[in-house]
Amino acid sequence: MGLRLETRPYAFALTRPLQTAAGAWQQRRGWLLRITDGCGCCGWGEVSPLTPEQQVLCDRWLTERIHGAATFASVDEVEQLLAGPPAEVAFALGAALAELQGLVGERSPLDWLPAPASARLLPAGPPMQEALARVLAAMPVDGALTLKWKVAAAADSEERRLLAWLLEALPSQARLRLDANGGWGLATAEQWAEALQSEPRLEWMEQPLALDDLVGHHHLLARVPVALDEGLRDHPAWRSKWPGWQVRRPALEGDPRPLLRQLQQGAPHRMLSTAFETGIGARWLAHLAALQQQGPTPAAPGLAPGWCPEGALFSFDPQEVWRAAAV
Repeated sequence: MGLRLETRPYAFALTRPLQTAAGAWQQRRGWLLRITDGCGCCGWGEVSPLTPEQQVLCDRWLTERIHGAATFASVDEVEQLLAGPPAEVAFALGAALAELQGLVGERSPLDWLPAPASARLLPAGPPMQEALARVLAAMPVDGALTLKWKVAAAADSEERRLLAWLLEALPSQARLRLDANGGWGLATAEQWAEALQSEPRLEWMEQPLALDDLVGHHHLLARVPVALDEGLRDHPAWRSKWPGWQVRRPALEGDPRPLLRQLQQGAPHRMLSTAFETGIGARWLAHLAALQQQGPTPAAPGLAPGWCPEGALFSFDPQEVWRAAAV
């Protein structure tokens, strides 16, 4: 049975710039992917690279191997493509194949699961204060609240002042994640750990140190909860041995089917997070996050509500997303 593989580019801007330790960015660019089998069934994927360097690599691979559309004799022939592309392309291919194979979606026993309640993403620096005020104003009494604050993006003295304000304003039942995006040195991270090691609302420090500093992260883990993010993407072998939390961004990690199996089997200490995808990638993220919630260590996913614009490009109907990308 033959299969037709098609790609379509998309672009959009976040609702506001995202400031991180690596700088500010707002523009998103990627590709949608559709595989249609001989019966007319479709599998959908998304190539959603975060960095300009990865965008160039994905663009080159898609241009050289797919040319916008390509025909394959069998699923096995498409599977062979997974050996060499950038991880973001491998995610799109694996996602589309999983849907055609009935591992997810309408042909699977579960269909697509809805997303659980997300953590709220707070901007870096002083804008955090106004953003938190809006979140708290909209929060129901005794409602669950998990917050993720971007740090290591402004002067440390300023961020320490803002931390004191944040801890004073934060409800007692809330949970707090501090995401440094690898922007701290060990001395700075130790100072934050000392200030927070008795803070019951701290859920974890996220990627506080450089991406290759596994020893330093183990050192911090002895004092406070630590989650690895970018380090797991640069060093995939760490996923099998890091004892702390793992922030998993499926759209950036390659074929999602292994992670799907792990979550179905109840793998602990995983947290699912966005790469700011369209609706095609977002429904995968929602499904995986829902499976994580059913596991032994449920945690609010990082879906960054409010950071992507509204519109058809973010619909969970893939046909609608496909049409919107063509506009």
